[in-house]
Amino acid sequence: MTMKDDDSDLEQESSVVAHFPDNESLEITSVEKLRRPKGRYLISFGPYSVSVHEDVVVKYRMMKGNSFWKQELEDIILADEKQQAYVHGLSYLGHKPRTRKEIADRLRDKGMEANTIEVAVQRLENEGLVNDEIYAKQWAEQRITNQRKGKAWVRQELQQKGVDKVLITEALAEVSPEQEFDSALVIGRKKWNQIKGEILDKKRKTGAYLMRRGFSGDQVRNVINRLIQEDNLPEDEEESYSFD
Repeated sequence: MTMKDDDSDLEQESSVVAHFPDNESLEITSVEKLRRPKGRYLISFGPYSVSVHEDVVVKYRMMKGNSFWKQELEDIILADEKQQAYVHGLSYLGHKPRTRKEIADRLRDKGMEANTIEVAVQRLENEGLVNDEIYAKQWAEQRITNQRKGKAWVRQELQQKGVDKVLITEALAEVSPEQEFDSALVIGRKKWNQIKGEILDKKRKTGAYLMRRGFSGDQVRNVINRLIQEDNLPEDEEESYSFD
């Protein structure tokens, strides 16, 4: 078994197989390990060749001297395309958790077919490597408690990531109003103390800042009222500004 360099993108194997003879048993004449892309082999049948992933080589026993018909090779190429999609998905997940849509978008950008993408994503889900429900819950808690974002902000982020609306609602429900209020109060207090001038100006600017970060009008009013109390300002200053 020899080793060969391949700096170019993978060819569309199916188009190569289309030129293989239909009614002839094709014997493997060489198996060459490619330096790039990693984990792939060039399988030659005399003047014809295809590249496949090492897992496919092992599964179909693609060793020198073994023979295959064109129809068998077409099935192998299809299996290889699915394996490629799965491997790309695994690699993408290696950096951080992803949603189903993020994986699918990534594979689509790499030119994968829709059916191949669906098979790969489903496999990743079956193996527990992609789980939008868990992802949404972890994302919501982290963004609200650590990044100090409001639920409206987090809802929009998860929608953009393709998470189902029901899963988003369930994830946000697991973050209590008290947790969200505590986060709003931390950043609201910091903003409040940075603003100089009249109380109305502090309320307006702090409220607008919190609203931009996705906190609801009720949460913003509660935070402003708490900040007014902390500054020992007159009670009639409370709830005199609308944040809806």
